[in-house]
Amino acid sequence: MTLLQPVLLSGGSGTRLWPLSREAYPKQFLPLVGDDTMVQATWRRVAPLASAAPIIVANEEHRFLVAEQLRQIGAPVPAIILEPVGRNTAPAIAAAALQALAGGQDPLLLVLPSDHVVRDPDAFRNAVAQVAAVAEAGALVTFGILPDAPETGFGYIQSEQGTGPQKVLRFVEKPDQATAQSYLDAGNYYWNSGMFLFRASRYLEELRKYRPDIVEAVTLAFDSAQRDGDFIRLDKEAFAASPADSIDYAVMEKTADAMVLPVDIGWNDVGSWSALWDVAEHDADGNSHHGDVIAVDTRNSYAYAQRLVALVGVDDIVVVETDDAVLVAHKDKVQEVKQVVARLKEEQRSQAVLHREVHRPWGSYDSVDMGTRHQVKRIKVKPGAQLSLQSHKHRAEHWIIVKGIARVTRDNDVFELFENQSTYIPIGAKHRLENPGTEWLELVEVQSGAYLGEDDIVRYSDIYGRSN
Repeated sequence: MTLLQPVLLSGGSGTRLWPLSREAYPKQFLPLVGDDTMVQATWRRVAPLASAAPIIVANEEHRFLVAEQLRQIGAPVPAIILEPVGRNTAPAIAAAALQALAGGQDPLLLVLPSDHVVRDPDAFRNAVAQVAAVAEAGALVTFGILPDAPETGFGYIQSEQGTGPQKVLRFVEKPDQATAQSYLDAGNYYWNSGMFLFRASRYLEELRKYRPDIVEAVTLAFDSAQRDGDFIRLDKEAFAASPADSIDYAVMEKTADAMVLPVDIGWNDVGSWSALWDVAEHDADGNSHHGDVIAVDTRNSYAYAQRLVALVGVDDIVVVETDDAVLVAHKDKVQEVKQVVARLKEEQRSQAVLHREVHRPWGSYDSVDMGTRHQVKRIKVKPGAQLSLQSHKHRAEHWIIVKGIARVTRDNDVFELFENQSTYIPIGAKHRLENPGTEWLELVEVQSGAYLGEDDIVRYSDIYGRSN
C-alpha cells in the first residue's frame, strides 16, 4: 500500500462541552472517555496503520498542548501546522497536503478529527484497509456511519445501493425529525463522520478545480510559513485571505470521484453532554458519573465532579462541576450550552476561554485567591523547564517553595531555593524561574500591586518563542 500519513485536525473549541471544554483548553485535550485525552486516543487508534509520523493542524494557541500530549504517549515527533486564524477544514487539509508533498512523496492522507470517539478501533482500521486501493486509484473516500436512529444533529451522505465503497450521490444538511426518519428507512443514507482518505495530490487537484482561491491563499501561507522546530507557522496575512470553507462544500459535494464506505465502528462525535452520556458506562439506573458523585432516586443522568456532588430525586439531567463554574441542564437541552458561552464572551468573562488552572508550555498556574490588590497562585514547573526572563510594571511577587528545587534569577543575582524557602521579586526587577531538578517544582506565588492582569509582563527572552 502507498505510504499512509495520518492528518489530525485539532482546531475545534468544543463550546458545547462547557464548562469542562474551554477555548484555551478544548475537548480534544481532555480525557472524556478513558484515561487518554481525545487527541491521544485518536493517534493510538491510527498508529498501527501509519507509515509516517502524523501531521497535526492546530490552533496556534494550542501548539504546546498538542506537542506535550503526543510526547506523553510516545508518538513520533509530528509536523504541527499552526493556524493563525480558523478557516474551516478545506484550507486546513490543504496545508496538510502541501506538507505531505513537501517530503517528496504522495502519501495517502487519513484525515481525522481529533475529538471523536471510536469504540471499535479494529473495525475502523479494517475499514481503512478496505478502501485503501480505491483511494490509491484516485477516489476521495469518506466514511459514512451506519445510523441507528433518526438523528437530527448530523449531516447525512446518500450513496448508491450496494456493499463496500459506493459512489456518493449527495451530501445533505442536518434534517428535521421526519426527514431523518425517511433517511433511516431508505437504508442508503449515512451520518457524515468527517473522516477521509485520499492522496495528497488528488485532494489539491480537486480543490484547485473547484476552489482555486483557497489553494492560492494556502499555498502562499505555507510557502511563507515560519518553521520553528516541529512547528510550521502559516503566514497570518496570507492564510487569513483564504475563504473559510469546509471540505464537504469545497470538494466532496462537487467532485465526481467521491466515494463513501458505510461503517459500524462505534463512532460518536461527542458534540454535547448527552452524547458523552451515550458513550459512557451506565449504572443500573442509567446514570453515568465521573468523580465523586452520590446519586439517590436519580435516573438517566450524567455528572462530572471535582468535588462531592449529590443528586437526589432528579432524572435526565447533566451536572458538570469545575473549579470556577457549575452547569446544570436537562439532558434534552444541552445543545443550548453554546448560548451560555456566547453570553460569557459578550460579557468578556474569563470562564469562556480559560479554566482557573491555566496551562503553559513550562507547566501551569492556578489562581486560588484574588482581591483588589493581591492574587495568590499555585505554580507548577516541569522538570528542566523555565519561565521567560521578564519584569512587571505594576506588581511585586513573593515566591514560597512547596516542593522541588527552584533556580531564581533576580536582576544580577542567580540562586537556588528549596522546600520551605522563599524570595521577593520587587516591581520592575528582571526575573526568571527555572526548575533544574528531575521532579516537578511547586510553589505559591503571592502578587501584590495596583494591577494584576496577565498582560503586565515585559518579556526579554523566552525559550518557547513567546513575545508580549
